[in-house]
Amino acid sequence: MTTDISPQDILDISYRGIRNYLTHRPLALSLEVTLSCNCNCRHCDLGGMIKDEKQITPDDYAKLTQQLKPPVVQISGGEPLLRKDIVEIVAAIKNGRGSPYLILVTNGALLNESLYLQLHNAGVNQLSISLDFPDERHDDFRRHRGLYKHLSNTIPSLAKIGYHDILLNTAITKANYNELIPIANTATNWGVSVSYSAYTPLRTGDKSYSINDAEALKLLRNNIYKLIELKKYSNCITNSDTVLLNTVKFFEQGYMPGCKAGISFFVVMPDGSFIPCSLHRHKFSNQKDMINNYSRTNKCGACWVSIRSYTDRSLLSLLKDMPVYTKRLWALRKGYLSNKNNKSP
Repeated sequence: MTTDISPQDILDISYRGIRNYLTHRPLALSLEVTLSCNCNCRHCDLGGMIKDEKQITPDDYAKLTQQLKPPVVQISGGEPLLRKDIVEIVAAIKNGRGSPYLILVTNGALLNESLYLQLHNAGVNQLSISLDFPDERHDDFRRHRGLYKHLSNTIPSLAKIGYHDILLNTAITKANYNELIPIANTATNWGVSVSYSAYTPLRTGDKSYSINDAEALKLLRNNIYKLIELKKYSNCITNSDTVLLNTVKFFEQGYMPGCKAGISFFVVMPDGSFIPCSLHRHKFSNQKDMINNYSRTNKCGACWVSIRSYTDRSLLSLLKDMPVYTKRLWALRKGYLSNKNNKSP
């Protein structure tokens, strides 16, 4: 049965965030449930199937999240929908509760209404679907023929169900920085929201997708300003102004110092081992060991991916943007209650 986000759940998620920040526990835990993927994206080092991959069980994920008590859990991969037990993983993590806030990141190729409803009923709060272009260029970038057509048919249909829990995610690259407004318009037309993050060459070593020349940086900044202006009239963009402006800053500087990978956030691999982030796969058996042997001496600032941009900030900055995140939680609650009432006899 679907778990409603109650006012108490919203308070609990907020409390977990403040407590974990002060005690150096993760604000966001990213679970890479498989490294297999049915796409072969140009900005990613994953792609293809991994035979006999060692994978921990839904119960293992439940124990991890109960131990660490993160306010936010992100399920990703690879492509998480390739896991036959993905619904069971979600249900085990949530265990009928409103917290943690659970995000599932997918390329959407395997998505359909039945699976969407199963995931929602198991406890997914936000379904984040990757979109690099507002047209068939997305297929070429993901090396998956027909993917955009599938998304353009499926996502609007799912949005009409009325849970308001679908989000497009776009990694800004040199190939698509002029498509930010059209992507936002696509999100609006499909009845969903959109979030933006920054490309990093750390995965592939390919710097051709980095935005680093003066003219491109100028156009990027103008496009980000347009997004901030659009936010005044539309609720489709979920990034705070701070995150958007820091995205420009990252590209202009070429780095963002002060990374707290392993502290503010970290990743659990399919075999259950801990790594600081998906871009530095040094394996550790626990968070304390990871902090002592990686985080305390970490000088990397070569990414501004979504999970870092939302968590790797000062407490003052997080509290400043708290109304943005709380508003998102209340919107989800409103969508759930509205849908529930519409289905009542």
